[in-house]
Amino acid sequence: MNIFRLIVEASAVVQLVLLILLVFSVFSWAIIFFKRRTIRTAFSQSDKFLKAFRKSKNLSEVNEAARKYRGSPLVTLFQSGFKELAHMSRSNPQNAINSAKMESLSRVLTKASNAEISRLEKMMSFLATTGSVTPFIGLFGTVWGIMDAFQRIGIVRSASLVTVAPGIAEALIATAFGLFAAIPAVIAYNYFLHRIKVLITDMEDFSLEFLNIAERLHGT
Repeated sequence: MNIFRLIVEASAVVQLVLLILLVFSVFSWAIIFFKRRTIRTAFSQSDKFLKAFRKSKNLSEVNEAARKYRGSPLVTLFQSGFKELAHMSRSNPQNAINSAKMESLSRVLTKASNAEISRLEKMMSFLATTGSVTPFIGLFGTVWGIMDAFQRIGIVRSASLVTVAPGIAEALIATAFGLFAAIPAVIAYNYFLHRIKVLITDMEDFSLEFLNIAERLHGT
């Protein structure tokens, strides 16, 4: 039994199910490759930026270095915080930051962090949906195919293996396609979720480090 022949000879409903599963699979693989590249870039550029951040003698020097590592979420946090510090310095010639301004700076960093988290988690919901929905779509195709196979048995009035096997095989293809779409999506979702959590922790640590530096440099 050739798998392509079984697909071609399948009922219209089963073929529609297979087409839907194929669309889910193609989109999920595209997202997997995109998220893999994005998260890998975020980690590598964050490491390089942190080294530059800790070696630099002042924040202006770090701001120049940050332009080379825009793929890092830490750069977005730094640039938002640096912009807020510059605004505070212009509005406060004495260059002193009180507790209220530190709280404002903390809110700016939190807002930037939330924006980066949303960017990193973008399209993750599609992977979760693919992992949870496609097995059931495939199961629906299988059930429909088996119903169709039993109808054929009634028509030919024979339950021999030769009669039953093609219909059952055709039905089970839908389950196989559903698992083929779901398994990579679930694995990728769990892996990316773990890596994003690590990046979130790095952003939280960096925010605290930035606030400490700002307090030392501009504190009253």
